[in-house]
Amino acid sequence: MKNKYRTIYCGEVSTDNIGEEVRVAGFLDSIRNLGGLLFMTLRDETGIIQLISEEFEKYKDLTRESSLTVVGTVRHRAEGMTNPNMKTGEVEIEISSIEVLGPSLAVLPFEVKRSTEAFEDTRLKYRYLDLRNPLVHDRILFRSEVIDYIRKIMKEMKFTEIQTPIITASSPEGARDFIIPSRKYKGKFYALPQAPQIFKQLLMCSGFDRYFQIAPCFRDEDPRSDRLYGEFYQLDFEMSFATDEDVYEVGEKVFYDIFTKFGNKEVSPRPFRRIPYREAMLKYGSDKPDLRNPLVIEDITNILSKSTFEPFKVSQIRAITVSNIDKSNSWYKNMEEYIKSVGGKGLSYIKVLPDLSFKSSIDKFLSDEIRKELIKTCNITPNCAVFIVADDKNKINKLAGLLRTKLGEELNLIDKNKYEFCIVNDFPMFEYNEEDKKWDFGHNPFSMPQGGIEALTEDNLENVLAYQYDFVCNGYEMASGAVRNHSIEIMEKAFALAGYTKEDVQTKFKSLYTAFQYGAPPHAGMAPGIDRILMLLKDEENIREMVAFPLASNGADAMMGCPSEVFEKQLREAHIKIRD
Repeated sequence: MKNKYRTIYCGEVSTDNIGEEVRVAGFLDSIRNLGGLLFMTLRDETGIIQLISEEFEKYKDLTRESSLTVVGTVRHRAEGMTNPNMKTGEVEIEISSIEVLGPSLAVLPFEVKRSTEAFEDTRLKYRYLDLRNPLVHDRILFRSEVIDYIRKIMKEMKFTEIQTPIITASSPEGARDFIIPSRKYKGKFYALPQAPQIFKQLLMCSGFDRYFQIAPCFRDEDPRSDRLYGEFYQLDFEMSFATDEDVYEVGEKVFYDIFTKFGNKEVSPRPFRRIPYREAMLKYGSDKPDLRNPLVIEDITNILSKSTFEPFKVSQIRAITVSNIDKSNSWYKNMEEYIKSVGGKGLSYIKVLPDLSFKSSIDKFLSDEIRKELIKTCNITPNCAVFIVADDKNKINKLAGLLRTKLGEELNLIDKNKYEFCIVNDFPMFEYNEEDKKWDFGHNPFSMPQGGIEALTEDNLENVLAYQYDFVCNGYEMASGAVRNHSIEIMEKAFALAGYTKEDVQTKFKSLYTAFQYGAPPHAGMAPGIDRILMLLKDEENIREMVAFPLASNGADAMMGCPSEVFEKQLREAHIKIRD
């Protein structure tokens, strides 16, 4: 883009421009005086170019990060002064004139090129400076590139991009809503959508065959390293007259194509492995298993409950076998302490000697028959070790999963050069809430139960499965979706079993309830998380790195100064009074 500020971008100046007078614009990256010869570098979005002048006194008051427009002549760098690590490392611009467009007057809170070394709170407070760091800046450019590609994929598959409302009604979808008081309707509230869930189902009722959008979602739930606070984005899509297999096919293409194009690791071939929820919980101790870890959990409750060790008789018991392990006693002790630190009662282990005999504190409680069963079930070989956890049924899967992950990390068993995808499906439709002594929806309340209304009997709820599925990669949930419940009769029955009356359904989900009375088609879809996709592609541990202006981990924005108080007039208009 040529205008009065530039005729060429900094990163595009090359040996082809030698002898030309050019104008460049950007931020002053560095400045140094070498015996009266002034060297500077100017940075824009495309790269950095070196500037040189013999007029030190004329430019000595320039400050780093000021925005400049510079006129000068392109020339070869002096012999021995080229920089092969720099895109413009063979050339420099001899300065004719400099105009300061925006002087940098304040003390910089951090070195821009080293901003990632600063505390996150400081980086976010001065995020506009942090984003000048090419490393940070490029992540946002990368985000734009990936989202453009996602749109291309979806449109090639004949999906129509449609925007759904941001101001909507509150609905019980699992997370806490952000609510908006109404000025026009005293005592009533709007809400920011947790997801476009109801709207995309209504679009299917509207006759749109395939919908998608890059959708903002708003949830007032605590952040994690892989979950943003407040606002995040997802690729939301839905399909009419579709089954779960149709959604799997689209999801597999989206993930495979994105991670093949933008990632730098081996990607699971399609079709991705399918793992039922209960199998995932048993074998991997998680509904988002990291399949790069080769370790598998075995249920040995039926075997060790026959031992004479009393705690084993009243517990659920899991085992993980590790081949060819050679670790010190102190290492095993550290593993015991780890299990206790995450809420476990303890850790038992069996060291297997070359003759397949056991060396363990629990060996005296085992019969020869039990040892034979363990050797067969746990695939025991010479010089391996079997790690055993025992606890109640509500804790055992999680503990075994944490142990599996810890062992994989400690023993360097996790292949960091792969993107291992799988689809976890067959989620339970309901889960029992011990605190409230009632059944709740286990996942998405809008999912279709497998077996239809015939499956929804009160004496069988723990066995009812939903057409609900998650796409998982490297231990992260990447997308969640379902075949939707499009039947009023089934909807009423399912919500009744979760404690909702017919009137609750009619009120809370009025739009869907009404729309389903006009010939709703079967429909299904899912929603891959954009921010988490980007996080994995860039091997970032903190998802906030992939967002231009994220909230901090405490939910505050020091740059914008929010959350903040508002004027009393605004409160009165919204019919709100703040209590002391």
